[in-house]
Amino acid sequence: MTDGTKPASAKRRPDGAAFVIAVVLAAIAGLIFWDVSRLAGAAGYSQVGPTTVPYAIACCLLGLAIWTAIEAWRGEFPERERQEVAPVVWIVGGLAAQMLLLKVAGFSIATGLLFALTAAGFGKRKLWITIPVGIVLSFVVWTIFAKLLQLSLPTGPLEHLFF
Repeated sequence: MTDGTKPASAKRRPDGAAFVIAVVLAAIAGLIFWDVSRLAGAAGYSQVGPTTVPYAIACCLLGLAIWTAIEAWRGEFPERERQEVAPVVWIVGGLAAQMLLLKVAGFSIATGLLFALTAAGFGKRKLWITIPVGIVLSFVVWTIFAKLLQLSLPTGPLEHLFF
């Protein structure tokens, strides 16, 4: 039986990835502080003005950055599994395809491709099924938002074919 304590030789090293996360959190907090400092601080009749909430968010982010750095130094983050690169590439490829095709192909086709490539990232590699299903689902979403709710979404050849 063990008493639940780790031997001195099993102490983990500081976590480099967590340090990077702490630096990014601190940088975002600094950016918010800098941006809010440029706003006019006219609070009017009360102490609450347009800078109050951004300052609170920046303080919270800075606190999280400090906490993350302390935990990273202690090495107390749980062990992470190895990162699979292929699913990330499929999903980022889908996002890139959607951004590139949105104006040219319209919402339904571009978002249908995003759906199919994201499904491929999650293991459903039958693109001949997921692309048409994604386009149909995206067309239904486009119809609801563009025609029923009167929101402006990019139109393409498929949308012009039906409307």
